[in-house]
Amino acid sequence: MAFLPLADALLSLQATDLWHWAAWLGLLYLVFIVTKLYVTWRDQVAAYRPFPGPLCHWLYGNAREFLEIGKDLDLIYQWSQKYAYGFSLWLGNFFATLIITQPDYAKAILARQDPKDDTAYRFIVPWIGEGLLVSSGQKWFQHRRLLTPGFHYDVLKPYATLMADCTKTMLDKWERLVPDEKPVELFHHVSLMTLDTIMKCAFSNESNCQTDSDSAYTKAVYELTCMVDYRFRHVMYHSDLIYNLSPSGFRFRRLLKIAHKHTDKVIKQRKELLKNEKVLDKISQKRHLDFLDILLCARDENGRSLSDKDLRAEVDTFMFEGHDTTASGISWLLYVLAQHPEHQEKCREEIREVLGDRDTVEWEDLGKIPYTTMCIKESLRLYPPVPGVGRKLSKPITFCDGRSLPEGARVILSIYCINRSPGFWKDPEVFDPLRFTVENSADRHPHAFLSFAAGSRNCIGQNFAMNEMKVAAALILQRFQLLADPDKEPRKVPQIVLRSVNGIHVKLKKIEKD
Repeated sequence: MAFLPLADALLSLQATDLWHWAAWLGLLYLVFIVTKLYVTWRDQVAAYRPFPGPLCHWLYGNAREFLEIGKDLDLIYQWSQKYAYGFSLWLGNFFATLIITQPDYAKAILARQDPKDDTAYRFIVPWIGEGLLVSSGQKWFQHRRLLTPGFHYDVLKPYATLMADCTKTMLDKWERLVPDEKPVELFHHVSLMTLDTIMKCAFSNESNCQTDSDSAYTKAVYELTCMVDYRFRHVMYHSDLIYNLSPSGFRFRRLLKIAHKHTDKVIKQRKELLKNEKVLDKISQKRHLDFLDILLCARDENGRSLSDKDLRAEVDTFMFEGHDTTASGISWLLYVLAQHPEHQEKCREEIREVLGDRDTVEWEDLGKIPYTTMCIKESLRLYPPVPGVGRKLSKPITFCDGRSLPEGARVILSIYCINRSPGFWKDPEVFDPLRFTVENSADRHPHAFLSFAAGSRNCIGQNFAMNEMKVAAALILQRFQLLADPDKEPRKVPQIVLRSVNGIHVKLKKIEKD
């Protein structure tokens, strides 16, 4: 038993040493973390050094500027005039992004297959899933191929009359609301109309959202859009832990349940319908072939259909992108036409020549209103529904002026600034529809107008959106004169789509029939 005191002494010595080792390991780990942060900071500084931007605070970088952009989009346009091609902005010391404001740089980015920037888009994934908007690589390519038939000419053709019906429902409401040139806030009404349109056209679903003012889904979509944008602009909420425990996080999850319940209901109803019909060939006989039919019947090269998760993601994506962006485009179009009565009247005369006494729009009419179409494109140039898109570089890139960015760098294409680039647009802030004549468009830089993006990831629904804008413009101008409201000038804000913080107001004057 003589060895017991020695054993006790060794155990005592080990316990003391254990504390020393723990202290040393803790110190080494701290040194490792600090070194890693330093290397990250050093690499980011080196990567973005060729692209100077607004002055950074030593601690929070340009966080204040990010918040200001959320209140006034023209701030980023002012910077674009100062910094050629693009400039860097920092959130804190470890997250930087290059804001691209020039078509040549945009061309270099859009010619590649870089994924969307997960930092910007990950906040919307809980809502719309990894659908076509945010997916990348083989999954994106496969889904794009499966969904493209949903936007074929033969599928879009029957939508014109449905779009007209939804627009007329909105106009009937306006006649009751604004008998005496009363100002109306456009975005709310137009958003309900475009949601009604997408439900009828893409999902053959009678939502009645325009007459049901308490539509929980519509309110949820609007609030979710604002909350995603708010979270992106506040660095503290980039942490999932902090956000999920915050009141905003709890509210976000409640709204998600409302939105997803609505989507699941639409999908379930259609699946039951297809089950009852049994023979898929009968789909086109019950009504027009729609987007949801194509989703449910789509098969890849191995004969596999979309999973329930992917199905809901694509439906949620299309519901969001198909109504909110178009609502933005139509609202800003009506605003600029109210500001420019001479162009508004030219559109109205053109529409009267095509429609005559008809109060609806047919598919064949859409190609007969070229001046109205040019006004729509010019409005989209000045007020792009999606003011910017983000990418994360999958490999290094060298731009036309020799400056480079490494793999992993983040960029944001400011469509709002690119569409107003003074080197490619004369008097870029002037509303001039004649920019889009065939002659004036012939030699223009292919990436100077990016309202529907460009390249392989351009907007899959751009023809749908343009058709809806034409139908809405034709019927609205046929029935109402749009008058500017100088007391309520809109203040542009990028809340995923281009909105106004104080609404988009015009005065409406009923046009009496002869």
